[in-house]
Amino acid sequence: MSDIIFRSDVTVELVRANAADSDVLFAARVSTQGEQTLEAAAAQTDAADDEKRSKGLINYLMRDRHGSPFEHNSMTFYVQAPIFVFREFMRHRIASYNEESGRYKELSPVFYVPGPERNLIQVGKAGAYEFLPGTAEQTALVEQEARTASTSAYESYQRMLEAGVAREVARIVLPLNIYSSMYVTMNARALMNFLSLRTKREGTHFPSFPQREIEMCAEKMEDEFAKLMPYTYEAFNTNGRVAP
Repeated sequence: MSDIIFRSDVTVELVRANAADSDVLFAARVSTQGEQTLEAAAAQTDAADDEKRSKGLINYLMRDRHGSPFEHNSMTFYVQAPIFVFREFMRHRIASYNEESGRYKELSPVFYVPGPERNLIQVGKAGAYEFLPGTAEQTALVEQEARTASTSAYESYQRMLEAGVAREVARIVLPLNIYSSMYVTMNARALMNFLSLRTKREGTHFPSFPQREIEMCAEKMEDEFAKLMPYTYEAFNTNGRVAP
C-alpha cells in the first residue's frame, strides 16, 4: 500500500482564462452601439484606453445590478481539495464541473487534517456562527482521530481492492476528508456569486459565514480574478461584494 499523505491545504490553479474587463465593456455597449462594438469585441480592446470611462461604466453595471455583461468571459480552475469541500462547491449550479471518478480510478491515499491554525470551536446560531481557536488538547485530538480513521479506512479500501471488489464498491468506506480533484469553469458573474457566499469579509452587504476549507479555495480563486479583471474586481468590492 502506498504511504498515506496528510495535508492541511488546498490546491487551486488557473488553467485557462478568456476574461478581461474589456469583455464586460463591449457586451454592455452593444445595448446602445450595436454593430459598432464588433471591432472592439474582436480586438478585445484594453479597458485602459479610457480608464475613467471604463471604470465608471463597470461600476454602474455592478451598482445597479445589470449582470449579463459580466457573463461574456470564462475561467477554468483546477482544484484539489477534500471531498466535503466539493459537495459544497457543487451546490453552486452556476458552474461546470468535472471531477475525478472513484469508479474508474483507484483513489490516492491523501487525506485532509486541519492545521493548528484552523478554528475548532463553533458558537452562535445557524447562519451566523463564529469559530474560535481550540485548545492544544482539542487540536491534538482532531489530528489524532483524523489520522487514525483515515488510515483504517484506506486499509479497508485496499483489502477490498486486493480481493477483487470493484472500485465503485470498495470506495464506500472512504471518509469525506479524502482528496479529490476537479476542473471548474465559470464566468465572472458566477464567480462573484460564489465569492460573496464563500468568503467572510467586513463591509459586505450580505455577510456570509463559510466553512473555512471552501473559503481557502475561494481566496485562491479570488486572487486570480483580481488579476484578470481589476476594474470588475474593484467594483465588486466597492459595491458590497454583491454579485450583479
